[in-house]
Amino acid sequence: MKRNTEPEYITIGTIVSPWGLQGYIKVNVETDFPQRFSASSQVFIDSQSMIIDEVTWHKGKAIIKLQGVDTEEEVDRLIGRVIEIHHSQLFSLENDEYFHFQLIGLEVITGEGVVIGKIKEILSMASADVYVITGKDGDILIPATDEVIKSVDLDNGVMVIEPMDGLLDLNEKKTKK
Repeated sequence: MKRNTEPEYITIGTIVSPWGLQGYIKVNVETDFPQRFSASSQVFIDSQSMIIDEVTWHKGKAIIKLQGVDTEEEVDRLIGRVIEIHHSQLFSLENDEYFHFQLIGLEVITGEGVVIGKIKEILSMASADVYVITGKDGDILIPATDEVIKSVDLDNGVMVIEPMDGLLDLNEKKTKK
């Protein structure tokens, strides 16, 4: 089964609030490549192309000025909207690196072929990402480490893992006796 793993647009941030009165916007950055928020960069809001005029940073948030957005009222209409890039703007990654959207929905199996479930969410932690896998017995948390993740086959939609001793048992629901 060939998977289409590339959506047309990929979220890089969410508009949080106005910043001042001249059309500046505070953005929660949701990309590993914050340089996407730079002057002259093309972004999309509701599939509409927009150009970033200016960028400053404040406490980890991007403060941006978009061409054509000049008033507080225009900014207010954008609150809560996502800022996206077109899939053609994706950067190339190393061979063993993947964008989160490529991994969501992959079927996770062990090296012996035991089906664990599907990746439904990825939690970004300081040490490593953690994959939330929904299986028949509920959610299972798997660390995204080389010791556990053995292979990723995007074309067939499968990730093979080798769980450490007890890893899957940690996630089992305990039944009352």
